[in-house]
Amino acid sequence: MRIGFLGAGVVAQTIARHVLPRGHQVLFSNTRGPESLTPLVGELGSGASAGTPQQAAEQDIVVLAVNWPNVQNALFSVPDWSGRLLVDATNRVAGYDPFTLGDLSGRTSSEIVADLAPGARVVKAFNSVPMSWISDFSSAKPHTVLFVSGDDSEAKKPVTELIEQAGLVSVDLGSLAAGGRLQQLGGPLAGINLTFGGRFTA
Repeated sequence: MRIGFLGAGVVAQTIARHVLPRGHQVLFSNTRGPESLTPLVGELGSGASAGTPQQAAEQDIVVLAVNWPNVQNALFSVPDWSGRLLVDATNRVAGYDPFTLGDLSGRTSSEIVADLAPGARVVKAFNSVPMSWISDFSSAKPHTVLFVSGDDSEAKKPVTELIEQAGLVSVDLGSLAAGGRLQQLGGPLAGINLTFGGRFTA
């Protein structure tokens, strides 16, 4: 699959390092232009490239990987989201110094993302654990559980496949409203380190 990133920070880089060895291609974008990403692309090697936000949005899967205050600008940089598969990897953080959560009442963060990207098929994923917990990219990595939520069951399938191919474990929590609330930062399933070690069979 071809995966485009809006954002090129720790979240985007961590996901890329998991999927590149599986033969997927990644394209990073940011507000400073593709040239600023040349060192990162060179470090990651084959399968990695840089482009504009519009080019990132033209990939098979688009991952929103920016800080919450930058979500609106990132989404508005793409004029048409119709039919695009958009993975929301953000968390609703109001500030980092000191660290404070945004308003968790009302609609979930991913429902707000869906409002800002009309027509997109939004899937919530890659947000429920710190990236440091999945920074082992070896074949012996722990099978860490990542939660997935979304209103479009067909859109969730390639995201689930991507997580599983990366050697992680996908657990579907349901809709953006119900599942998204469980996994968003401040929810009961956020920041829980679960690993899949085996399956009992009778």
